[in-house]
Amino acid sequence: MAGIDEMINMIDQQQKRTSEAIISAAEKKAAAITAEGREKAEKAYADHMKKAQEQAQRELENSCSSADAEMKRRILACKVECVDRVIEDTVKKLHDLPEKEYFALVEKLAERSLREGEGVISLCRRDLDRLPEDFAEKLSQAAAKKNGTVKLDAEPAQIEDGFILSYGLISENCSFRAITEAEREGVRDTAARVLFGQVS
Repeated sequence: MAGIDEMINMIDQQQKRTSEAIISAAEKKAAAITAEGREKAEKAYADHMKKAQEQAQRELENSCSSADAEMKRRILACKVECVDRVIEDTVKKLHDLPEKEYFALVEKLAERSLREGEGVISLCRRDLDRLPEDFAEKLSQAAAKKNGTVKLDAEPAQIEDGFILSYGLISENCSFRAITEAEREGVRDTAARVLFGQVS
């Protein structure tokens, strides 16, 4: 009987050792799987965070670039608006000059435009009604210096100020607005330098 008990005891011991070995192996395998899973999860998390940070950085750079471009566009638009306002104010001031200064300016512009040949100067109705007495004579003298002649058209021109100078079929609009428009870029550059210290 004692032999059987001993044999049973040995079997129990062997079964216990086998169970412990199986459990230990399973625990080791579970620990390895857990460690591998944790490593993969940490790597996936790190990769995801890196991609997310790179994406966020790209979006930030794009946003900053877009905001910078928009700011520059608005500043340029503001500068152009300021320059155009100065140009409009200048045209108005020229239009509203006192008569003496106004006609002195018109004479100077006409002298620059006169050339050889028979010219005709057309003025607006407002200017025809307030012409200085010696205006036509001064223009004739200026034209003679260039081997030409010039006469005043009795019909008013459809302009606000300045004049239209015609030689046959060729006419030059020398109203203040037309002159400004023709030289707009140069006028803009000059106004921009005065307003902002640089070319717009």
